Amino acid sequence: MMPITQQTPASVFPAEQEGTPPVLDIGAREVLTHLRMTALGCRAAARTDLFEACALLSLDGEDAKRTFVATLVKCLGSALNKSVVWYRPGVAELSFDEAWLMQCLRAVSTADATSLTFLLRSRVAAHDRRYIGFLLARISEQFTPN
Repeated sequence: MMPITQQTPASVFPAEQEGTPPVLDIGAREVLTHLRMTALGCRAAARTDLFEACALLSLDGEDAKRTFVATLVKCLGSALNKSVVWYRPGVAELSFDEAWLMQCLRAVSTADATSLTFLLRSRVAAHDRRYIGFLLARISEQFTPN
């Protein structure tokens, strides 16, 4: 299946056998599906300035999960300085961007600050790292079972 942006998939995990999708646990798959669904809904939406979006976010309420995810999806391309490749929900493969994002969320959820810092510095512009880190932390909190 072609990704939303019509680019061909690249090998995300070279150590795995070619053609074998990466193994994600149920929680990670739920987060990925939610991100992909939000990306589908945001394709035609106006892009948002990352600083302004983070300043306007509410930390409480039932819409928090939707709001943080939508803000990340809308602003991530700007922070990466390139279009983000999202595959359609249900596709077993991950794009490089999706795999990177899932690794960032894993680093946040396991409190691995060193890995998160490396991941953010490897792709996110310096002035956007703090905001992307903030959004990743809020999304991780929203998807962590109580």
